[in-house]
Amino acid sequence: MSSQEDNVKFLSRKNLLPFILITSLFFLWGIANNMTDTLLSAFKRIMSMTDFQTSWIQVAFYGSYFCLALPAAIYIKKYTYKSGVLLGLGLFALGSFMFYPASLTMKYGHFLFSLYVLAGGLSILETTANPYIIAMGPEKTGTIRLNLAQSFNPIGSLTGILLSKIFILSHLNPATEVERATMPTEQLKAIQSAELNAVIGPYIGVAVFLVFLWFVIKFVKMPKASDAGSELNLIPTFKRLIQTPHYIWGVVAQFFYMGAQLGTWSFTIRYVMQELNLNEDDAATYYFYAIVLFTISRFVFTFLMRFISARVLLMIAALIGTTCAAIVILGSGYVAVYALIGISFNLSLMFPTIFGLAVRGLGNDTKIGGAGVIMAILGGAVFPSVQALISDATNIHTSFVVPLGCFIVVAIFGATGAKLEPELKEAME
Repeated sequence: MSSQEDNVKFLSRKNLLPFILITSLFFLWGIANNMTDTLLSAFKRIMSMTDFQTSWIQVAFYGSYFCLALPAAIYIKKYTYKSGVLLGLGLFALGSFMFYPASLTMKYGHFLFSLYVLAGGLSILETTANPYIIAMGPEKTGTIRLNLAQSFNPIGSLTGILLSKIFILSHLNPATEVERATMPTEQLKAIQSAELNAVIGPYIGVAVFLVFLWFVIKFVKMPKASDAGSELNLIPTFKRLIQTPHYIWGVVAQFFYMGAQLGTWSFTIRYVMQELNLNEDDAATYYFYAIVLFTISRFVFTFLMRFISARVLLMIAALIGTTCAAIVILGSGYVAVYALIGISFNLSLMFPTIFGLAVRGLGNDTKIGGAGVIMAILGGAVFPSVQALISDATNIHTSFVVPLGCFIVVAIFGATGAKLEPELKEAME
C-alpha cells in the first residue's frame, strides 16, 4: 500500500478544514486550563488563602466538566457535533466575559462561578471534539489522529502560562499574607483591586477571539461525521457501556490520570517557590518549562506510536511518572524541581491515549461513551483538593503521594487493559 493511500486513510482532504478548526479548539482550551492552574498561586496571594481554599478553583473548573459532559453528549447526539461546538464556544466566551463583573465585586465566589460557566463550555467542546476527531477517519488510526490533534493543546497551554505570567503573576503585589493582614482596609482593597484587574485582562482578550471563531465555524460546512447520530436510547446505551470492561477501566484510568496531571500542575509553582525561594512570577518560568517539555513529548509519543503499542507506551510513561513523583517527595532543591518538571514529559501521552483506547469499538455508543470519559475529568477536582489538605496538614513534598498513586493506577491499566478487550487486541497493536 502506498504512503499516499495511507494518508488518505488517516484523514481525507475534504475533512482537512474541519480538522484544522476543531484542532484549534484543543489549543484554546489549553489556554484556559493552564491559566486556571496559575490562578491558584495568584488567589493565594491576592486573598491570603490556604492551599485547600485555592483548590476550589479546580473544584469549580473540573466539577463543571463532570456536570455538563453527559448533557453535552445528549445534546450532540440529538443534534450535531457542529451545534455542540457552537454551544461550547458560546459558554466559553460568556464565562470569560464574566470575569469583568467578578473583578468589580471582588468576591471569590463570583470568580468561581465564572470559571464554572467557562469550564462548562470547555466540557461541551471536549465532549464534542475528541470523538469528532476519531470519527474523521478509520477507527484504527483514531488514537494517532487524536494524539496529533491533542498535540496542539500544550501549545495552547504554553500560551496560557505566558499570558498569565506576563499579565497576571507579574502584576501581583509582593506584600505577604502577614503584611496584608496589618494593612488598613482601604489600602488592602486598592491592592487587591489592581491585582484582580490584572486577572481579567487575558480572559477578556480570549473571549473576544472566541466570538470571532464562533462566527467562522458557524458558516463552515462540517463533514458527515459531525451529523446527528442514530436515535438516542440512553438506558440501553448505559447497559452496553457498563458491560464493556475496557471502557469502564478506561474511565477509571482517566479519573486517576486527571488526579496526576492536576495534582502536579496545580502545585508546581508553589513547590518551586518553596524549593528555590522564588516569587510567583519567577516560579511560573519553571511551570512554563514543564509545559514546553509536555508539548515536545506529545509529538515524540505521537511518532513512537507508529512503532510501539499505545498501551505499552502508556505503561512506560506512567512508571517513569511514578519514579519522578517519588523523587519530588523525597528530594529537594534543583534535583526535585527537575523531577517535577520531568513528570510533564510523561503526562502528555496519557489523556488522548486513554480516551482513544476507552472508546475503541463502541460504535454508535461513542458519543455517550466519550462523555463518560470526559466526566472522569472530575478527578481534576477531587485529587487536588485531597493533595491540598495533605499539604496544609503536613508539607507540599508529602502531598505528591497523590499524583504518585494516580500514576500507579494508570500503569496498571496500560499493563493489563489489553486483556479486557481481546477482540480488539490486533487493531491496537
